[in-house]
Amino acid sequence: MKKTIPFLAMLVLVSLFLTSCTAKKKNKVTSEKRSEVSTSDKITIGFSIDTLAIERWQHDLDVFMNKAKEMGANVIVQNAGNDVEEQKRQLMYLLDRNVDVVVVLPKEASSISDQIQKIKSRNIPVISYDRLTLNADIDLYMTIDSEKVGELMATGLRKAAKGPTWYCILGPEEDYNMTLIKRGINKIIYGSPIKIKHIFYTSGWNYDLAYQEMVRLITNNDIPDAIVCGNDAVADSVIQALTLYYKDNHIPVCGQDADIAACQYIVEGKQDFSVYKPITKLAELTAEYAVRIAEGEKITDLNENLRTINNNFGEIPVLWLEPQIVNKNNMDEVIINSGFHTYGEVYRERQ
Repeated sequence: MKKTIPFLAMLVLVSLFLTSCTAKKKNKVTSEKRSEVSTSDKITIGFSIDTLAIERWQHDLDVFMNKAKEMGANVIVQNAGNDVEEQKRQLMYLLDRNVDVVVVLPKEASSISDQIQKIKSRNIPVISYDRLTLNADIDLYMTIDSEKVGELMATGLRKAAKGPTWYCILGPEEDYNMTLIKRGINKIIYGSPIKIKHIFYTSGWNYDLAYQEMVRLITNNDIPDAIVCGNDAVADSVIQALTLYYKDNHIPVCGQDADIAACQYIVEGKQDFSVYKPITKLAELTAEYAVRIAEGEKITDLNENLRTINNNFGEIPVLWLEPQIVNKNNMDEVIINSGFHTYGEVYRERQ
């Protein structure tokens, strides 16, 4: 019996030693996995963006990255180049990098459900940026109120248009914001004589297609009383066609985003108005919330103004920021005084 006690003690010591080694090995694996993201302890955000070919998205991304950096976070940007399959691959790359949170601006609303599911299975939070990701378990949707954008477009055109026949030259049909914009337009024109006679969806935001469609309409003498454009870049294409083929007449045109070209057209009388969206605030808040979520903060504690929207998966928390019309009367107040564009940029012929 005297020999048995030391032997049992030795077994206990060996067992404790092996358990300690196993725990250290697990911690080492976790540490090595995290080091793939960064050599520091910084939070890393993966940002999957549809394309950077649009002025709007360049601005959003610059603001987002500056805010994230200010808060001490790293950002891995993946630009899909307007390609759905590439965006899917890039989302899986961000998963492999084991980022702390994913922010996604989807090319197509319903195209990345499987990729989001795989990301969420790794307990990585997902924020849908500006465009709603459908049929997917996203944690938060950050956007401007696109239905309100449509309401403002219709309200502004009702004042500018001299007739009831309107055309819509929109963005891609799969962009859910286009659905929301149409809903807002229909809300304002319901019960009025106004009719949306023609709707054209600009596939892939290919602005040459918008231009060609406008040329086709004009050369066929199919002239509307007003034109709603999916964004200011589409409006630019439409205005170019009107300038070339219908230059002695004015058709009210509106867009959204307050791009520099649109603001120039507005003060020159070529475009009636744009819908300005507080994208600087949107990008900054999204970066801030991404960091706070990565740090473990609950979604419901981020902002008391969060509401919900159904994305065909469930009720998703959403923060809606309010847009506003910008025209030549309030250009200085809304655009220049806010620093969105400079006086010299907007009034290019008056410098």
